Amino acid sequence: MCLGVPGRIVSRDESTVGMPMGKVSFGGITKEVCLAYTPEADIGDYVVVHVGFAISRIDEAEAQRVFELLREMDELQELEIEQPEG
Repeated sequence: MCLGVPGRIVSRDESTVGMPMGKVSFGGITKEVCLAYTPEADIGDYVVVHVGFAISRIDEAEAQRVFELLREMDELQELEIEQPEG
């Protein structure tokens, strides 16, 4: 199943090709995410991430509700896979 998972942006920067990128925390697990589709999103904002791309901003309460539902459905295993540093 393909899911959009909520996370909080903890840092932002430009990639070497000028693409906005950021580190996003998903309940303590941090991953590198492309922010090109959400240029208005900033540090501290919550975004929905699908296959490495932030696709929309959401408020914190909605992010927490979605994250809790995913946890209850046991759909967060993919986030626990160790990612290479880059």
